Amino acid sequence: MDSNGILVIGMMLSFIVLLFTGYPIAFILGGVAMAFTLIGYCSDLWLGTITGLDYMTIGIVVNRLYKVLYNWILIALPMFIFMGLMLDRSGIAEKMMIAMQGLFGKVRGGLAISVTVIGILLAAATGIIGASVVLLGLLSLPAMLKQGYAKPLAVGTVCASGTLGILIPPSIMLVMMADQLSLPVGDLFMGALIPGIILGLLYMIYILGYGFLRPQNAPLAEDQQELKFSAVWEVFKTILPTGALILAVLGSIFIGVATPTEASGIGALGSIVLALTNKKLNFKIFKEVLQNTFNTTGYIFGILIGATCFALVLRELGGDEFIAGLFSGLPFGPYGIITVILGMVFLLGFFLDWIEITLIILPILSPVITRLGLDIPGFGTIGNPELVWFAILVAISLQTSFLTPPVGFAIFYLKGVSPPEIKLMDIYKGVIPFIILQLTGLFIVMMWPWLVTWLPSVAYG
Repeated sequence: MDSNGILVIGMMLSFIVLLFTGYPIAFILGGVAMAFTLIGYCSDLWLGTITGLDYMTIGIVVNRLYKVLYNWILIALPMFIFMGLMLDRSGIAEKMMIAMQGLFGKVRGGLAISVTVIGILLAAATGIIGASVVLLGLLSLPAMLKQGYAKPLAVGTVCASGTLGILIPPSIMLVMMADQLSLPVGDLFMGALIPGIILGLLYMIYILGYGFLRPQNAPLAEDQQELKFSAVWEVFKTILPTGALILAVLGSIFIGVATPTEASGIGALGSIVLALTNKKLNFKIFKEVLQNTFNTTGYIFGILIGATCFALVLRELGGDEFIAGLFSGLPFGPYGIITVILGMVFLLGFFLDWIEITLIILPILSPVITRLGLDIPGFGTIGNPELVWFAILVAISLQTSFLTPPVGFAIFYLKGVSPPEIKLMDIYKGVIPFIILQLTGLFIVMMWPWLVTWLPSVAYG
């Protein structure tokens, strides 16, 4: 192994070790990059190695950062974040929850199904995991516990339904993935729609089966009434505003009227209109939403800057070729290699946030995927269909990371708003079946790639 290979391994190990110090991840990424640039320069100067790292590397970092932050696609990030946070304060979810209970009241597990349906709608309207989980927890957990639901089923449904926002478009994670893989955001948005719906359907099938096999853990409401047209009409009225916003954002992208960046502006404006319509907007709320938007955007861009430095130094050392060589040497076929990669992403999700994994892992692994020679159907209209398919597979794996301890953010979001009788172990037990369901959905999408590529091809066709 040459000096560059040693430095690549040293960089990765240093990053992993420093993660456990609790220091901000953005500073760790940038600090490790600068430290190993200095080590490489000193090694060339005093040991006669040829790493290629010197003060010019820092100059390249500045140019790279300028190009990254000049990217118009990334403007969609703060817009979608603002849209999600504003809708969280609009009061629409409360109305949908009340209406849905009347629609599914005669079905065992009907309240949990209502939570799943609202989770899908919130995912397509907001894409903010924390907001969705907290909102669903506050609205539905007391009602499910009062009705006699088993604690694991109740909390597992809320956690899993809330995480759909990271996959179903408009998703800020898909925006980041498109930027890192140089793919059209519209391809990923359309490609993620069917897999996201599949996951939601798997949740509902599980809840119905659970209610059938264990009726005592998913009882019917005592005050259930016959299903009337008025209940259906009430659901339609409450869903209509959210559906109109989803149609305005995603529809404008799908039919080519607006770019994702322009559609994010439509979504931000639409969220303000909905909040005004529900009389839930005032200066204080508007100020809080703006502050939270700035904080979240700053957090993401701080990691983006650090990850850009880290990835550049790693590539200067030949890290992408080094890692590609490791995977190419595995004694498996193309799908076996992808399974290993997804397994690695799944395990990294136990310890890292999706942002770090997206910014560090995806750019390094994309050359590996393109070299596998996969025959993924692009239907003659999609460029790099294998990367679009792979990005959605990684997105599903990263969605699972929100449910896996110790860094399962959805678990801790929910614990923070749960009633006192909900223990952390109840949440751990509750999310396990949904993790298995998500891995089942990952397997389905992996076996039938057209589930990802068909919709983008229809839109472009």
